[in-house]
This record gives sequence, C-alpha cells and structure tokens, in this order.
Amino acid sequence: MGVPLSLMATLFRPFSPPPAAKASQFNFSDSSNSPFSFPKTHHPSSRKSFSKIQSSKFGNFLDLKPESKPEFFDFDLPKFDPSSRSRLDVIIIGTGPAGLRLAEQVSSYGIKVCCVDPSPLSMWPNNYGVWVDEFESLNLENCLDKTWPMACVHVDDNKTKYLDRPYGRVSRKKLKTLLLERCLSNGVQFHRAKVWKIQHQEFESSILCDDGNELKASLVVDASGFASSFIEYEKPRNHGYQIAHGILAEVEEHPFDLDKMLLMDWRNSHLGNEPYLRTSNSKFPTFLYAMPFDSNLVFLEETSLVSRPVLSYIEVKKRMVARLRHLGIRVKRIIEDEKCLIPMGGPLPRIPQSVMAIGGTSGVVHPSTGYMVARTMALAPILAEAIAECLGSTRMIRGQPLYHKAWNGLWPIERRCVREFYSFGMETLLKLDLDGSRRFFDAFFDLDPYYWHGFLSSRLSLRELALLSLSLFGRASFPSRFDIVTKCPLPLVKLMGNLALEAA
Repeated sequence: MGVPLSLMATLFRPFSPPPAAKASQFNFSDSSNSPFSFPKTHHPSSRKSFSKIQSSKFGNFLDLKPESKPEFFDFDLPKFDPSSRSRLDVIIIGTGPAGLRLAEQVSSYGIKVCCVDPSPLSMWPNNYGVWVDEFESLNLENCLDKTWPMACVHVDDNKTKYLDRPYGRVSRKKLKTLLLERCLSNGVQFHRAKVWKIQHQEFESSILCDDGNELKASLVVDASGFASSFIEYEKPRNHGYQIAHGILAEVEEHPFDLDKMLLMDWRNSHLGNEPYLRTSNSKFPTFLYAMPFDSNLVFLEETSLVSRPVLSYIEVKKRMVARLRHLGIRVKRIIEDEKCLIPMGGPLPRIPQSVMAIGGTSGVVHPSTGYMVARTMALAPILAEAIAECLGSTRMIRGQPLYHKAWNGLWPIERRCVREFYSFGMETLLKLDLDGSRRFFDAFFDLDPYYWHGFLSSRLSLRELALLSLSLFGRASFPSRFDIVTKCPLPLVKLMGNLALEAA
C-alpha cells in the first residue's frame, strides 16, 4: 500500500521513495523555500533511544553519505523562442513523469506544446515502484529495470502473506528517455526557466518566468508537484502524510528472498530493547519496504503509511536503524538515499479553474496508499483527449469551456466519488494503531485478488468498492470488526456528506 517508490510527478527537485509508486516527494533541505507549508510533526519518543541506537555494533549507517552524483540526459531539446511571439496551444510546467507523459500525449494530436522547467534534462530524483500488470496495460513494461514474481507482507512474527502479483521497479532512465523521444518526434518545445506567475485573460493565459520572458498559450497545465502555489482550493488542505526514509545500499548480507519484494513488514520485534521506540511505534506504526536486487544490493525503506500530523522524520530514521540492526544488516555503502513526504487525501482542487493540473498537485495520488506514477501514466491520455477535443478542433474552443472540459475530463463525477471512498479508507487507517493495522492488512490481503489488486491500482468502481468493504468486514477478525464499528463512523459520515455534495 502506501509504499514508497511510488509516487508519483516531481515537486521542486525532491528525494523520494518506492512505490507509492508512491509519488512525488519533498526535498527536505529545500522545504524552507517551498510555498507548501511544512506540516507539524509527531515527536513521540525520547532522545535517550537515539544514543542507544548510535552505539549499535553495526554502527550508525546514517553517518554514511550517498555516493550517487547528479545525472543528466544527452538530448538536443528544441528550444522555444519567446521573441518569436508565436502562439502556443499548451504550456506544461514541469518535466517530471506527469509533465512529460501529458506533453507526449497532447502533442500526438498535432497541438503545439511547450514544457517549461529549470532543468528539463536532469534525472528524476524519485524512485518508482509499480505492479507489473499496471505498466503492461500501458505498454510500458520495457521501462522496468527489475521485477519480482511475488511480493510478501509480514503481518507479525507468526504470519506472512504471499502475494501472487509481480512487482517492478521503474527505470527512471528508460521511462524519461522514452517520453523525451516521443515528445521530440511530436514537435514539443522546451523552455529552461522557473515559472513565477500565471496570468489569465478571457481566451489566453501567460506565464512569467525568472529569466524575464513571458510565454502565452490557450491552456497552462501545472505538473510541477505538491509544492506548487498555482492551483486553487476551496477547502482546507487537511492532508494525511506518508513519510519515509530509504536507502539503496550495498550490504554484507541480508535475509530477504531474491524472488520476492517485501511490500510491508509490520513486525516490531526489533524494538524489544527500545522501550521508547516500541511505545511510539505501537501508536503510530511504521513498516519496512524492501527490494532485494542481489545478495549484497538492496533498497530499504522505513515508511509511515499515513499520519496526521506527519510523523517525525528523525523518528522514522531511528526505527530503521533499530530494524536493520535486529535483522543483522550491516550497510557498507549508501548508493542513494531518499527522503520522502507525500501529502495524501485532502480536498480536490477547485473544479474547474483557469490552470489545469496533473500529477501530485491534481489530487491523483492514491489517498490510502501514496501510489501515483502508474495512475498518472494512465490518466494523461484521458486528459489529453479532453484537451484535444477543444484545441485540436477546427472551432478552437478556449476559455471557460476549455477549462471545464479539461478538469471534468480528469475528474468526472464517478472518479470524484471513487476518490472520496479512497479518502474514507485513509481516514480509517489514520485511526489504527499497530495491532489495528496488522488486523486490517491481514483481512485485506485475504480478499479476492480482483478486489485488492483493483484497490491498490485505483481501478474499482464505486459499486465494487462497496462490495470490497462488505467482504472485508465479513473476513475481518472480531477485534478488527470492533475497530471498524468504533472508529469508522465519523469518516463514514464525512464520506456520505462528500458523496452527496459531489452528486448535487
């Protein structure tokens, strides 16, 4: 579920994690410059536990510096000439997965597109993990650099679930190369700059860039990630937050099966000698997510599935140190590290509005899991078709009718209602402690694979989600049913109210 790799368009040059794919993440070192206010955090444990962890016989791997260097793609990108004053149809802000995917899709209709980004040729900092069938359905399976035939979930020390569904890591290099090549063949142009401001007239929008240039188009699409300030909301952004610390590491050895990726490890035996961490983990649990590449190379990530306010980042790191020490994993080198923060749930942007959005800022992150990248790849063609029906037609539909068509193409009523249901799932998960989370996932992965596959991949209808809920309640243990009965009423009332508003 909300596992890292996932998730999701880039913000403003973040580090990230797995699945989700989890989606876009924030670069903590730049958070002070972000227009997105950083959430308050839980600080549930004492400083005493940190000094104990540092004295571990395995050492403090957090002192190791990641060895990876910034990478750049070798493409001769066609540059847009602002002095030409030629008209653009669509400006896309951001060249993360969401921005480039939409650019290549919209431009395939012959629509004139320009992508604006301060560093369009830099490697995406995020790692992404996806279910293999999701990328196969999009003909993107060649963009996976590693697959595992199965996944597993350690519910506790005595129970493990084996999931017969292949999982893969996205090759950032292959996917970005593919999208750039398609963009170039379709005539997409690029402008290297940071967007400062967007202004609107009746049938035209303009962006003002930090290089002093102004670009105009019929439609501006924000694909710059969660940190964007260009998208408007009518309700408070009461997100839940997924936070994680991950490393791609060379280790002396590890205990993981090479033919299985570890989706979730909810065990807490590693905290037996850490009373402060054990207590806080019981209230605000984290799990380990792991991708073993070979006997000495593994991606490891300690993840808080969702919390509000966000769990303290240093707390997550301390738990990871304790877990790896318990598993006997000695880290020799850190090749990459990932610091992940994913806002989940919360309200959708105001629909419609003059700036279109896709990726993290558009609300497509799975509210219960943090997954985003596969869903964004699937939704971009749908949004592109809606845009093409207006800008690709001989009538050239612009202004409010265009904004309405685009926003409702991405978020039709049915999809909005489904998202409310997923947000209900997130609100329920927020109320579960470690034991409650274990019971929930024990029952969840016992469901018919059609339902848990569909839930994690955001492809169930509202009716199917209702059937999933009934089946989940029927399979749940008595304590889990008690959790549902006692902790779900308020989220359920909120769900019904929001569904009524959407249907109005």
